[in-house]
Amino acid sequence: MTETLWTDKKRTLFGLPLSFTRYTLKEDRLFIETGLLTSREDEVRLYRILDVQLVRTLGQKIFGVGTIYVKSADKTLGDFEIKNIKNPKDVKELLSEVVEKQRQMNRVSNRELLDYDDDDDNNED
Repeated sequence: MTETLWTDKKRTLFGLPLSFTRYTLKEDRLFIETGLLTSREDEVRLYRILDVQLVRTLGQKIFGVGTIYVKSADKTLGDFEIKNIKNPKDVKELLSEVVEKQRQMNRVSNRELLDYDDDDDNNED
């Protein structure tokens, strides 16, 4: 079982964790759990993450939260957002570090990831 490096809930009104979305970062995967009555758990292997970007609106800055936009080569999840989380800059840095570590461990180069077929039509254009 891999160690949990970070976990948080999506924050809503006034930066409070009053939602049914939980993010969990482990050593090799990122999990996104959503829902109350019907729940769903998505996961992405960290070596499939291509790029991360932190965006903070004025309202998010006031309440100490931010959103991380993730570009992923994962076929089922694709690109996704880690919305309204606390300490977003620290989380982005941690995510970048473990993504790079997983790429090295799995011997995945950026070229291999960037050549993925984004629109699934088996054409490189």
